[in-house]
Amino acid sequence: MDSARTPTASRTPLRALATEAVHAGRDDLARQGLHAPPIDLSTTHPSYDSRDEAARIDAFATTGAEPDGPPVYGRLGNPTVARFETALARLEGTEAAVAFASGMAALTAVLLVRASLGLRHVVAVRPLYGCSDHLLDTGLLGTEVTWTDPAGVADALRPDTGLVLVESPANPTLAEIDLRALAHSCGSVPLLADNTFATPVLQRPAELGARLVLHSATKYLGGHGDVMAGVVACDEEFAGRLRQIRFATGGVLHPLAGYLLLRGLATLPVRVRAASENAAALVRRLAADPRVTRVHYPRIGGAMIGFEVAGDPHEVIAGVRLITPAVSLGSVDTLIQHPASISHRIVDADDRRNAGVGDRLLRLSVGLEDAEDLWSDLDAALDCSVRGAELY
Repeated sequence: MDSARTPTASRTPLRALATEAVHAGRDDLARQGLHAPPIDLSTTHPSYDSRDEAARIDAFATTGAEPDGPPVYGRLGNPTVARFETALARLEGTEAAVAFASGMAALTAVLLVRASLGLRHVVAVRPLYGCSDHLLDTGLLGTEVTWTDPAGVADALRPDTGLVLVESPANPTLAEIDLRALAHSCGSVPLLADNTFATPVLQRPAELGARLVLHSATKYLGGHGDVMAGVVACDEEFAGRLRQIRFATGGVLHPLAGYLLLRGLATLPVRVRAASENAAALVRRLAADPRVTRVHYPRIGGAMIGFEVAGDPHEVIAGVRLITPAVSLGSVDTLIQHPASISHRIVDADDRRNAGVGDRLLRLSVGLEDAEDLWSDLDAALDCSVRGAELY
């Protein structure tokens, strides 16, 4: 998909995804005599025209549109973060993007936007990221969820349905959903697609009919395990409501995080391509290994693998040395975790298993190391799982 052309503002020529990854959000730098984007750490900004300030605040309160002119206050927006938002919107092919302090803060904001309109019912397809599942299932925000499979979405819609939520490829089973068909089933109800695993390099849900595209930007967009963030790519109308929620609740992204994310986007296509090649090599090995009973890998490819072991999965976690046993994903180094113990532990055990998240499933986020070194480490860890099988 690197050669795909991304829609941009009319003043900017259509450019390939790899080009946008490097240049989007930076188009004005050369005119300012800059090469690297600046980091604006100011929480507030001086203004000597309080009448104009009042008018801009009124406009924001009405529509959530980004204020014209100089910045006002950190909860209204930040120039460094805005560069990342511009770049991500260009990569996803949407009019706008709104960044938050985490992926869960981003999802919370979407739910609050719909709930503020009296649309508190959500239709969702499992599996989702464990904390997304928990947020919906517990009704912590006053929402009500109906869980269904993709074929049942249309029948699950109600007059008060505000959102349909899916993740494809799904965390952690890598199950894929036909987003175009699902968007059709949603009718006028917005479809939110969590695109964290695929990234815009492999899939752009907005082109398939999703109105909202969610990322835990902590993962591939940042790409180095050193920034926590979330972002929603969407049309400008919805973005305005999200900015109002962000302003009211304070779930803002720190400017340094915005800078790191913009830097991460520059190498996103290269990182995803290289990690995907490593993952494909490991999938071939795992699929032929008698110590592995099943491998989960999406048709669109990518760097995420799920695999089920015949032996003790906890011994695999304990047995790796090069690979890091840790939650999260999408970093330049390879991570492995046991979803039933960590990322999806908060989901009811029966719901978890019914969604395909079994007790022997392991999730591997493949990084940029040499594939042979990764396999050597996995091979030794799988031997540990066999030795520990009798105790499991």
